[in-house]
Amino acid sequence: MSETLADAADGADVRTAHQDLHSEEGALRGEHPGRARNPVIKVADLAWLEFEKPDLDRAEVFARDFGFGVAARTPGALWLRGTFAGSPCMVIRRGRTSRFIGPAFRASERSDLEHLARVTGTSVRPVDVPGGGQTVDLLDPSGFPVRVVHCGEELPALPEQQPLLLNFGTDHRRVNATQRPPREPSRIQRLGHVVLETRVFAQALDWYLDTLGMIVSDFLFLDGQRDRGPTMAFIRCDRGSLAVDHHTLAMHLGPGTGYVHSAYQVTDLDTIAAGGEYLKERGYRRSWGIGRHIQGSQLFDYWRDPDHFMLEHFADGDLFSCDTEPGWAPMSTSGLAQWGPPATRDFLGASPSPQRVRDVIQALRGDNEMDPARLVGLLKAMHS
Repeated sequence: MSETLADAADGADVRTAHQDLHSEEGALRGEHPGRARNPVIKVADLAWLEFEKPDLDRAEVFARDFGFGVAARTPGALWLRGTFAGSPCMVIRRGRTSRFIGPAFRASERSDLEHLARVTGTSVRPVDVPGGGQTVDLLDPSGFPVRVVHCGEELPALPEQQPLLLNFGTDHRRVNATQRPPREPSRIQRLGHVVLETRVFAQALDWYLDTLGMIVSDFLFLDGQRDRGPTMAFIRCDRGSLAVDHHTLAMHLGPGTGYVHSAYQVTDLDTIAAGGEYLKERGYRRSWGIGRHIQGSQLFDYWRDPDHFMLEHFADGDLFSCDTEPGWAPMSTSGLAQWGPPATRDFLGASPSPQRVRDVIQALRGDNEMDPARLVGLLKAMHS
């Protein structure tokens, strides 16, 4: 049993001081503590996501329309970036099919790579990121390739879209001036998070906590099945007293194993809305939005790219330091947003397809955490 699960099982560290900062309740006695006692390293952030696509020209057109900048382009790869200084936030490599490869996380220190490689029996190798860098390549329990990287040079910052000056009640900061946000792409500032589906949720959760030192902000559980443990986790990096994104990685139990969506920070609500109009005029399809989430609180707007990958514009997300304990809440569709239109079937992945049917059959026959009760619970949550 891993240290993470052992901590939960012995009940020694009961969450008795939950402050209701972000959830109606905290953990019950013996539930998962949401962090590992002695992780191998503590990653600092997501660095980038890796994809393969056959048509890099088409991928670049959408990327620019969505608000990415191009950090580098070669015959075999397209590196995308935000306006903030740092690493690129996505690489799309030329491949025979469109598929998600995996995430790359940023190591806090170069020495973390050496330590991680020793503990995991791997090696430190060069990585082909613009500006150079090094990587340790791992495989998580779901089968996703996971890179932990340290970059040699940072990309310089680019010009920002400035937030609009707003009037509030009697606080009049804009006088004799009109408000006309331009109809242009929502300029991406940085990569915020990635969401993954897995059939081995508990194993994958403990791997990210034990190996990369991440900690849980919120757990979701299925109605009537809380005693079986959570089925979704919103996971952040542990930067001590420094407040960071509510979630850098989110995972949920499901019949498939794969990418769900990724999220990219933009300036504000007007940037989200004006950028959405720009995308709509160019024939792209909104999946769900605009609204405000509950877990994480961020403003959101979800779109599909030409290869059917889902990407999110977001702004104004929660920031937690290491002393905020995990919240616990039931999983439900109605619990996805504070306000906004109802979640669509497309966003929920509820539209039947031959691949989804195959996923369900394979999951129920396989050695994993999916069983008929879990499947029924997930279907109920989707309609609740």
